[in-house]
Amino acid sequence: MSKGRFTAAVFFVWLRRRAMSFVCAGRGLALLCLSQPNFRIHLAASICTIALGWLFWISVIEWLILVLTIALVLTTEALNTVLEKTVDLCRPDRHPAARDAKDLSAAAVLIACTGALIVGIVLFGPRVARLLTG
Repeated sequence: MSKGRFTAAVFFVWLRRRAMSFVCAGRGLALLCLSQPNFRIHLAASICTIALGWLFWISVIEWLILVLTIALVLTTEALNTVLEKTVDLCRPDRHPAARDAKDLSAAAVLIACTGALIVGIVLFGPRVARLLTG
């Protein structure tokens, strides 16, 4: 009988820790939205892109490509923020290596955004052109 209680107690501790990890992740998402203007721009662009997907009734495969592309851009922006904050914490003074790390991280976001732009042009370009030309 005590073994069953121990298992239940362990399970509830595990469950509480999982719940707290979601709370922490939600706090991080809130921090991104409140403190990072570029993240908000990417989020707004993502919402507009999703609206275009609904408007043009894109296929399931196109939805998967779109969602993965959006996730890639938002994730790289989040990781860029993590790196910038970590570098600032470790190296509050100006240093060429710190600058390079931040620039490289920003370049990753630029690469992801460029890829997203290309995906958007391929998915929506012909549809928008047909809409505009009648």
